[in-house]
Amino acid sequence: MLLASPTVRLLDPHTVNQIAAGEVVERPASVVKELVENALDAGASRVDVELVDSGRTLIRISDDGCGMSLDDAQMALQRHATSKIGTSEDLLGVMTLGFRGEALPSIASVSRLALSSGTQDGLRTVLHAEGGEIRVPEGKSGPKGTEITVEDLFYNTPARLKFLKSDTTELGAVMEQISRYAIGFPAVAFTLSHNGQNIMRTSGSGELLDSISNVWGRDLARSLAEVDVVVGGLRVHGFVSPPHVTKPTRSMQYVWVNGRPVRSRTLTAALDQAYRDLTPEKRYAILALMIEIDPSRVDVNVSPTKSEVKFQHEGAAFDAFRVAVKTALMEHGMMPSAEAVAAANEAIAATRSHELFPHLWGKYPQGDGGAYGNSYAFAIDAQRPLDTNVPMPYSGIEAPSVTSEKYPFGELLEGLRVLGQAMNTFIVAETARGIVIIDQHVAHERILYEYLCGLKGGTAIEKQPLLTPLTLELDRRSAVMLNEKLDELRRVGFDLEPFGGESYLVRAAPAALRGKDPLKVLRDLVDELVEVSVTRRLVPTREQIWITSACKMAVKSGDRLSHAEMEKLIVDLASTENPYLCPHGRPITITLSRDELFRKFKRT
Repeated sequence: MLLASPTVRLLDPHTVNQIAAGEVVERPASVVKELVENALDAGASRVDVELVDSGRTLIRISDDGCGMSLDDAQMALQRHATSKIGTSEDLLGVMTLGFRGEALPSIASVSRLALSSGTQDGLRTVLHAEGGEIRVPEGKSGPKGTEITVEDLFYNTPARLKFLKSDTTELGAVMEQISRYAIGFPAVAFTLSHNGQNIMRTSGSGELLDSISNVWGRDLARSLAEVDVVVGGLRVHGFVSPPHVTKPTRSMQYVWVNGRPVRSRTLTAALDQAYRDLTPEKRYAILALMIEIDPSRVDVNVSPTKSEVKFQHEGAAFDAFRVAVKTALMEHGMMPSAEAVAAANEAIAATRSHELFPHLWGKYPQGDGGAYGNSYAFAIDAQRPLDTNVPMPYSGIEAPSVTSEKYPFGELLEGLRVLGQAMNTFIVAETARGIVIIDQHVAHERILYEYLCGLKGGTAIEKQPLLTPLTLELDRRSAVMLNEKLDELRRVGFDLEPFGGESYLVRAAPAALRGKDPLKVLRDLVDELVEVSVTRRLVPTREQIWITSACKMAVKSGDRLSHAEMEKLIVDLASTENPYLCPHGRPITITLSRDELFRKFKRT
């Protein structure tokens, strides 16, 4: 092994540029981000993005901005050359998306780059760079603006090329970047094409809702409510979703600070506070919100990719953003009043026992103390073993023949007596081993997962044909992901086919959905696949689709189950390969043994 020389020396410019490229150019989406920002800073009203092989082979970005002269074009390919700031003090008021002057030389050092630009219609300057080496400039005719072509990205850095993901994943990352700028700059017309096919287009009308509709779809855009609030010197304007319109991930939470698309823990926490108690657990609101603030009160020079910002007063920014969103929700009637909540709680209290225990209705007279005069006696009676003559909404199950072949975990069934449901989430039962507490959602998820992946045998997934085919409308990015995974989704029980544009026709759904909305389940499923692919940079595998599908089809925390349904769930769980962990690795059952209970109550 050779030791590095202890002599300190300057790195050559080419090596410096390649090191910088590692910070700002991780994948094709990084190139697109930097070049689109340059186009927007140049005042473009039209930006066209063309990809071949998801950007591996070619990325071409054209704009109609101010363009560059020969001297400016040559200078732009030098490290730390920029027209956007002159001194460090300028960072206090920077309003442009770019300002470091690193992107173009970094991209040129790891690709074959061509830059064509002109400050007016007519003669254009053309520069070619290969691996950072700039050739003699040429001239050609063309319109005002700039066109940059990046070919064979990472051709001279094979290690970085090897770490790129699948074409679908890389294309999804590019679409994510374009979506943020297309919505954030509604006055700019964007087009995105891949392998000659147009996959995204915005009108450039200047209306934010038009851009949201072009990118996320008309149906979603119609459900959003407008926000325009000024709090503490911070203006928040844009659109948010009502609490019942949510996604299983944060993939559709877009925030811009002074026109810059950013991610901020402070703003995310403020948003969660604003929607607290309004959205279900692990569901996230949809939003496209612009924040305008004095640039001296925010630091944009935090990360190499300029995707993070730091507010001068984080606490004040948190409060202002939370109050702005909450105020907008209240103005649009989305925030329930205390009176409405109290009335709803009273109605639930008066009817809940009737719904859960119809066989006990009328046995205990109502009194001044609540829905039942003797609520304690009612609660005790409700926990007693079921009268087999009482009709239940779910047909009773026969006592199973407990064999290790059919029920690998038959001990769950020995002396089984379902005691009830706690918090509409946990099934509490008594067995020969003690008290068993079962998380109903993850238990059902384990059962469905083994069914989908074939651990229960090679039987076909049972489908439920729909009386009328449903149309699934998606945003462009999700439609691309779904098209790649159609065969896997058909395997888990969805019968769907392309129906033009971003639409799919759904003709059948898995029978396991049990009355759930198949379109909602499909949308959530696709959202999670996009999240895995784009944000976590993983390729969605067949098993990931099985796991996600099982999660979406399973009963949820908060779903009320009859005794018969709880009993059937435990019987099915006893037949699984692993009744203790769900496919995500979360625990399913907790057992308090007889000895442990007696010890806790000091009976031994």
